[in-house]
Amino acid sequence: MLELAILGLLKEQDLHGYELKKRLTEALGPLSSVSFGSLYPALSRLERKGALEVTTVEPGSAAPPIPMTGSITGELAAFRSRRATSRHPASRTGRGRKVYRITPAGDRLFEQLLESEPVDDDRAFTLRLAFCRHLRPDARLGLLERRRAQLVERLARARTTARGRRERMDAYTRSLVEHGAETTERDITWLDGLIARERVSPQELPQDNPQDITVSTLQEGHPS
Repeated sequence: MLELAILGLLKEQDLHGYELKKRLTEALGPLSSVSFGSLYPALSRLERKGALEVTTVEPGSAAPPIPMTGSITGELAAFRSRRATSRHPASRTGRGRKVYRITPAGDRLFEQLLESEPVDDDRAFTLRLAFCRHLRPDARLGLLERRRAQLVERLARARTTARGRRERMDAYTRSLVEHGAETTERDITWLDGLIARERVSPQELPQDNPQDITVSTLQEGHPS
């Protein structure tokens, strides 16, 4: 998940380590606990695979132009990155700063990860959905349909278990089981809407500014 998120963010713009960590926390959610201890080994692995390249920005050099991505969030992040660069201690000590850039091999690896990650893990699916605008329309539809089938199976298992154990459940446990089933039902209805839109007009999913979508924003708008 971390490598997928790193490559997805670098597809939008080049980032240095501090800004990348910040963007990853926003993308994966506040409970992801992305630390430099996990970030830099992942960056090293991706560099060894040829998926990204590193350049050094020397102190005092001109900041790169803010990319016009069409996304207010993306351009604001680039502006914050430039401002952070000017304030960073490295500029005062004379040390250059590493900036990470995705390579063509990284683009291919990103596509492989995006299509191969499982859909039965809730966080992995939400992350894939955040970047699914990069998938082909047929792969995007397949992702949604597989997730729906997985949730239908989950709901059936939950109902079977609830019926078999209902007499042994207290009111609180029963309420918790019912809440879980209702949440899964809402998720299925939500996916039905996405699937219907995708079948009618694949290019309209997601709408507006696709670069603004992160796991956090998906969770805010998620029916569960």
